[in-house]
Amino acid sequence: MAERIRSFTADPVKLDEAVALAVRYLNAGQVVIVAAEIGYVYLADAFDADAVKTIHILRGDSAGVAAQVFIKNSGVLAGIAAPLTPLQNEVLARFWPGLLSVTLKSQAGVNWNLGDERRLGLINVRVPNREFLGKVLEKTGPLATASIAFAGKPAITDLSEIIIREGDVGAVFDEGVLEVGVPTTILNFSENEITLMREGAVTISQLQPLIPSISTVNL
Repeated sequence: MAERIRSFTADPVKLDEAVALAVRYLNAGQVVIVAAEIGYVYLADAFDADAVKTIHILRGDSAGVAAQVFIKNSGVLAGIAAPLTPLQNEVLARFWPGLLSVTLKSQAGVNWNLGDERRLGLINVRVPNREFLGKVLEKTGPLATASIAFAGKPAITDLSEIIIREGDVGAVFDEGVLEVGVPTTILNFSENEITLMREGAVTISQLQPLIPSISTVNL
C-alpha cells in the first residue's frame, strides 16, 4: 500500500523529512502524490519514461498527451527550452512562482518522453508556489506532473474523493483538504509573440500592461 504522510508542513523537521522521502521515491522511479496550489497532482522524474507513462495510465490519458513539467525556477529553462526573449523573461519574473503555465519550444537535445514521443517539440512548464513542492523541486530536476483527477475532470482537493490502490504510487503526501481555486492561466511563447491560450488565475488585465501586444485564442 502507498505510504501516506500527514501533518508534516507545520514542523520544519517533519517537513525536511517528508522532502527527503519524496526525493527518494522520485529518484527510485516512483510516482508520488503531492498538493499543488489548487489540487493534488502526480509527480514523477521527467526523464524517467516509465514513471511518466504511469502518470498517463493512472489518469486514463489518450495517446500522445504530454505531461506538464514543474521546475524550481526560470533558470532551469536554459537546459530544457529554446531561448526566450527579454519580454518573455520579464513575464516569468513577474508571475513565477504562481499559477501561470507557459508552453514553449523544447530543446531538441533533451532526452525525455513526456507522453508525446517528443513529436510536439513543445513543453508546458510552471514554477509552483507551494512550500513542500518547492522544496522537493530544489532537490530534483524537472518533474513531470498532472492532476490526479481523470483527464478532463475538475481538480481534486480532497484525497478522500479517490481510491489509491496498492502499487499505483509510492507515497502520498497528504496536506488535508485544499481550497478550491481558479485554474492556471496558459500562455504560449513563440519566437516573436505571446498568446493567451486560457485565462485563469492570472487575468488578461494583469498581463496587458506588461504585454500590450498580447494576442488571444478563443477567449
